[in-house]
Amino acid sequence: MRVDFLGLQAFLAIAERGSFQRAAAHLNLSQTALSHRMKKLEDDLGVRLLSRTTRQVSLTQAGLDLLPRARRALDDIAAGLDALRRQAAGRAEPLAIGCLPTLAMHHLPPILTAFARRHPGVSVRVFDNSATEIAELVESGTAEFGLTILTAGRWDLDAEMLLKEPFVLLCPNDHPIGRLEAASWADIANEPLIRVSAQTGNRLIIDDTLGARRENLTWRYEVQHVATAVSLVAAGAGLAVLPRLAVEPDNARGLAVVSLRNPAISRTVGLVTRRGAVLSPLAEELRTLISAQFRERRRRPAEARE
Repeated sequence: MRVDFLGLQAFLAIAERGSFQRAAAHLNLSQTALSHRMKKLEDDLGVRLLSRTTRQVSLTQAGLDLLPRARRALDDIAAGLDALRRQAAGRAEPLAIGCLPTLAMHHLPPILTAFARRHPGVSVRVFDNSATEIAELVESGTAEFGLTILTAGRWDLDAEMLLKEPFVLLCPNDHPIGRLEAASWADIANEPLIRVSAQTGNRLIIDDTLGARRENLTWRYEVQHVATAVSLVAAGAGLAVLPRLAVEPDNARGLAVVSLRNPAISRTVGLVTRRGAVLSPLAEELRTLISAQFRERRRRPAEARE
């Protein structure tokens, strides 16, 4: 089947900018040319992708279904073309890795900065995706390794444990529970709670550990990203159960971090590689830097207890 790349490009530009005028300006096209591309794409597919009125443009259900697929397809094409340009110019392809968003936000930047000082000419592509997506990227060879939640049942991946971290309760400083050293799940049974999507590894760990007890909790909000949950807590919308590494001083000002018990819940973070695969020298060096950083993090709490 012939793929209408120009039509997909037009569709994405309109969907992401919400306007034919802004999309046309972005693509350096006239609005007439842009409309022609969209009509041709919709005619080829036999469905309407956009609902257009005099005031706004919105996506139909078919458009909503196509959007993530079209975005991935054009991103892959762009990455492939970029790799060819680099090859033609005698430059190495970008080093690609996977990393959980919580770690990519707070813990990966200083490591990449140190890596860049050693290799200023090397570019790094970070897939800051969910644990499931990272495993698929590593298994397919798209990413050389992934910094992610370690789970059982992935026979196709080799794993190196880096850190075991607890889930904690995040609440405003002035909340009564914020003054506790530790809280039980019974203590928060009637509190409005914020949880992340069922598609994330964090949610699966919490649900599996709590079992039927999770239905007795008041889940008021569900979000897709941990950063959104932190913002809702800061606004006073509710409390959130999050991995400890997701809560850092720069994003938790005015918030209290409280240990959870009965039961305590934790996740294991580690590095995964495709079973039997040999990392490139640059990937191996970056992996070593990450391992050293997390070993240092494990050592600091132990020294603090002493």
